[in-house]
Amino acid sequence: MSKINPFIQIRRDLHLIPELGFKEFKTQSYLLNYLNSLPQEYIEIKTWKTGIFVRIKGLSPSKTIGYRADIDGLPIVEETGLPFKSNHENEMHACGHDMHMSIALGLITHFVHNRINDNLLFIFQPAEEGPGGAEPMLNTDIMTEWKPDMILALHIAPEYAVGEIAVKEGLLFANTSELFIDLKGKGGHAAYPHHTNDMVVAACSLVSQLQTIIARNVDPLDSAVITIGKITGGTVQNIIAENARLEGTIRTLSVESMKKVKKRIEAIVHGVGVGYECEVKIDYGSMYHQVYNEEQLTREFMEFVRKETNIHVIKCKEAMTGEDFGYMLEEIPGFMFWLGVQSEYGLHHAKLNPNEDAIVTAINFISKYISYKGN
Repeated sequence: MSKINPFIQIRRDLHLIPELGFKEFKTQSYLLNYLNSLPQEYIEIKTWKTGIFVRIKGLSPSKTIGYRADIDGLPIVEETGLPFKSNHENEMHACGHDMHMSIALGLITHFVHNRINDNLLFIFQPAEEGPGGAEPMLNTDIMTEWKPDMILALHIAPEYAVGEIAVKEGLLFANTSELFIDLKGKGGHAAYPHHTNDMVVAACSLVSQLQTIIARNVDPLDSAVITIGKITGGTVQNIIAENARLEGTIRTLSVESMKKVKKRIEAIVHGVGVGYECEVKIDYGSMYHQVYNEEQLTREFMEFVRKETNIHVIKCKEAMTGEDFGYMLEEIPGFMFWLGVQSEYGLHHAKLNPNEDAIVTAINFISKYISYKGN
């Protein structure tokens, strides 16, 4: 039996221990153990909460190139049946962050042994799935000291084959915001509805009204989404509900549309409060800035990969996906791209099973690109 590639094994080890945002203690420990096993002469390691900064000193640096990998999992019960499926109940690497980490470790290993002229900064970021780790990491003293001049990141894409990447200049991922709306009225006996303010009825009315925002308040040539994914309310079948809660998400392709959508939500919610004589509160939870790829760097990356590697580059369309890497791109020129991993099941699915060959593929072509940029 042939020996498994060490970075595929690392991915499997990490897949066993998915952890939610800012709770990635085992993950951080695993990463640090590996990083500390590497030659330490030209490497510096600093931690922030459950995240890690890794700096590799260049031979004669004129700039710093950054690379970001996210490290958290999702609250999903895994259904892959894999021999290395999650050991953590109700938690899974269903977004491929285990792949992201193993690729980053492969790149670090390569550049520790094959130093280039420029400095490199690798960022293992917690809480990408929520509540968001990119923005607070940007504001650390470590980032101030080691801030890169450019930065890149990838995200696995089940719909593309191994050996394919997808990317575009400009807007890649949408602006996103969570949405939580709590309604509180007067409950009571089901036989006396006229003595109550039914929050189930109010919540249903609110859901219908929220959908009119996209149809009637957003430019048809723009794009926006309001999705209510969860409604809770009431206690038993014969009591009129005193409380209800809506949980959802907002996604827009422009910052202006996000502001407009939220303004309309607030107006509609206020109207429901008046109309149903209830208290209504809005919480936007985590908000992620759009992922906007710097045009020149992205074009240069696409041209390099086409000419210097055997990777097939696909120019994709923007997506309503949310990614807090957008905060880093707001401060640092750079880009994100999709990495093909050819899985039958998509992101955030309990049966997501990426093709692990993509790990070695990614390490090889990204190390070539970083070497080209840093020498």
